[in-house]
Amino acid sequence: MLPYYAEFFGTALLILLGDGVVANVVLAKTKGHDSGWIVIAFGWAFAVGIPAYIFGTASGASFNPALTIALAAVGKLSWTLVPGYCVAEILGGIFGGVLVWLMYFPHWAVTDDKVGKLAIFCTAPAIKHTPSNFLSEFIGTFVLVFALLGVAQTKSAPGFGPLIAAFIILVIGLSLGGPTGYAINPARDLGPRIAHAILPIAGKGDSDWGYAWIPVIAPICGGIAGALAVVAMFG
Repeated sequence: MLPYYAEFFGTALLILLGDGVVANVVLAKTKGHDSGWIVIAFGWAFAVGIPAYIFGTASGASFNPALTIALAAVGKLSWTLVPGYCVAEILGGIFGGVLVWLMYFPHWAVTDDKVGKLAIFCTAPAIKHTPSNFLSEFIGTFVLVFALLGVAQTKSAPGFGPLIAAFIILVIGLSLGGPTGYAINPARDLGPRIAHAILPIAGKGDSDWGYAWIPVIAPICGGIAGALAVVAMFG
């Protein structure tokens, strides 16, 4: 059971820190209000890196159903672990979303921006165009998985793996995050979106379920493609 607990708590911490930095930037009257995209990109990068350091030896630190499925598709993770990992990751995403709501509890009521409140929990396209939005998430997750597995071809000093992963997330956010907000992780988007839907958040709008399938399906497809590309290239 330890790997499943690790994926749950690792994903919850990832969401607490990742959605937390968005809340700090978006919500009114926070100390970090309106501090911008670069702050969000750095926050998300280390929101991935820190739980990877904590839980890497317990579960491999996937925290991402797209990565979990991609690793299984190329034989780097047993398929028997995939259902439990994915469920733990999505539940961890929900729990992390609840924690963000509690962390910033007084700020929801003083923030009028319903779209911004949703953006704290999940992604949305800057311009709604389904084929382009799907492609954006596909390419972003392809790069994520291709980079993670590709970098592993070069031996690095012990303990540097999670830091390298954080910098991969950082460059994806800075370079590829603009069109859709770079979900690149079904649990990162679906889990907190569910939290947004069920929580009594002051002044919230709808949870945009019409878009929600894209940051689930596109990352899974892109992740598998990225893993297969690495295997085709390096064996």
